[in-house]
Amino acid sequence: MVLLKKILLKRTPFDEMIALFVILSAASIGVSPDRDFSFYNYYHLMGRYIIIYYLVINNLVTLQQLKRLIWSVIASAVIVTCYGFYQYIHGVDISAFQWVDGEQFPELKVRIFSTLQNPNLLAGFLVVVMSLAVGIGLHTENIQGKILLFALVAVLGTCLVLTYSRGAWLSIVAVTALCGRLYNRKVLWVFLVIPAIALFCHDGVMERLLSIFNPTDTSSTLRIALWESTIAMILDKPLLGIGWGSYWLVYPEYDFFLNNPAATIVHAHNMYLHIAAEIGIPGLLVFLAIIYGHIKRAIEVLTQTQNQWVAGVMLGAVAAVIGLAANGFTDYIMFNVQMSMLFWLLNAVIVAVWEASFRYK
Repeated sequence: MVLLKKILLKRTPFDEMIALFVILSAASIGVSPDRDFSFYNYYHLMGRYIIIYYLVINNLVTLQQLKRLIWSVIASAVIVTCYGFYQYIHGVDISAFQWVDGEQFPELKVRIFSTLQNPNLLAGFLVVVMSLAVGIGLHTENIQGKILLFALVAVLGTCLVLTYSRGAWLSIVAVTALCGRLYNRKVLWVFLVIPAIALFCHDGVMERLLSIFNPTDTSSTLRIALWESTIAMILDKPLLGIGWGSYWLVYPEYDFFLNNPAATIVHAHNMYLHIAAEIGIPGLLVFLAIIYGHIKRAIEVLTQTQNQWVAGVMLGAVAAVIGLAANGFTDYIMFNVQMSMLFWLLNAVIVAVWEASFRYK
């Protein structure tokens, strides 16, 4: 925009919905126990998300730009993954982080997190990039390109296994099912082979996955307790919530499980409950409508475009958003700034492609 010396501002089908989401989020600041903190957190984060969303929509106008942007995201994942493998090889003792129930998993000493704050965030990031790579790979007609992309998926998948993030593993099931539904059902068999190999060749993976159904696992028990506390918050303040970014401030009042006033819990480990708790049920409904609207537009492009690369990006973007949505039932990785910015960037790519002239080329 600076180089062109003009402000670009395109209208999109989601302007009103996003404006409503921004307004509802801002209104929640008024009921926050610390309005100054909520306001600072709100403009600092919401500002980033809205700016990146509209910068992409208004500046992504050619197919070449789209390719550069997507390859940049994939290249960043390669760097992040390499550092993750470095952590695994050299060992990172996670006992001090309390990411794992030490009694339940005494042998699990290393969970990689690379450049992100914890393994669950890295896993969510990898699911997003793997989805993009799979979508493009399925629609790539060049055999060498297919081999390269699926080799990349295998590498990222190996890194994903080493995060030991159960929620992300389950979200891969949702991504696989979507690819089978939108591309070809035969894909389901191909992508189910990889996790099957991981499960049966590595005892720790199987043990970790089966622990989801173990009521003695402290991680699962804590999640259920947090959900109960969060539901209580929602019932008390269903319209405007407890205030943007205020979960950690309000949680001690609803601490039915830990009974520790000094405990700091930053999110509810459930995206939908957390959003409803902080900005109210109307805010959550608008957020869900935004997700649904972007997925619908992406599927429109996917089914109508003649450009296989564009179709691949759209399939990957839908799979990535579905992966984040599935992960949201057991975690809330978008409390992280990087993950939220990536989420809004993906949605912006969908809108930019939907509106662009290369849509049907």
